[in-house]
Amino acid sequence: MTLIDLSREIYHKMPRLPNHPMIIISAFTTHEEKRVADGYSFSSAVTSLNMGDHSGTHVDAPVHFDDRPGAKSIDEIPLENYFTEAVCLDLSHMPLKSDISIADLVAAEKAAGIEIRPKDTVLLHMDFYRRAFGTEGYITDFPGLTKESATWLGNKGITMFGVEAASPGRPGRSNFEVHHVCRDMGFTHIEGLMNMEQLVGKGRFRFIGFPLKIKGGTGSPIRAVAWLDD
Repeated sequence: MTLIDLSREIYHKMPRLPNHPMIIISAFTTHEEKRVADGYSFSSAVTSLNMGDHSGTHVDAPVHFDDRPGAKSIDEIPLENYFTEAVCLDLSHMPLKSDISIADLVAAEKAAGIEIRPKDTVLLHMDFYRRAFGTEGYITDFPGLTKESATWLGNKGITMFGVEAASPGRPGRSNFEVHHVCRDMGFTHIEGLMNMEQLVGKGRFRFIGFPLKIKGGTGSPIRAVAWLDD
């Protein structure tokens, strides 16, 4: 068994979309502060986290993009949805700021020698993290799905798909449309992944990415991991 960590670190003031809360991490207590009970001294350090439920590598809950009554929050989604069969499509050749078409997905599926199956998690490797992380373009310059290509994935009956970028579609109307495809077709997506180049050409594997049990949460950070059989 080989485990590949697909998650980004969560750190102080890390990049995030400007319409989401800033990530603030600070020391709440340090080992310099001592506690004494019945003559026994103990020191402990505690970190304070102040961040939104869409921080770092995270998954969107339906209630994030669906304002209709009954849309589920992150704590209401079955855990089975976050432990699935998975495949990775290589789209690393896509130019920055480009739209990913149905033809691009079909070609990537064929090149991978796999077939996307119902209930799969589909990871889309765009080599975006390496190309853009640490630049201003990290929030704006990623390739993205379109309404049509997201619908193509939805017609495969997938559970979710995942990208390295901060959004699944290009900024603006296209991103809104991709979110609404997820709403209308009953699947969701992961944002902020990394290390997917290690999955290219590996065939099928297992994806693990359990969310925090945030009551009413519109999403959650996850520890995304690919499980490959040796």
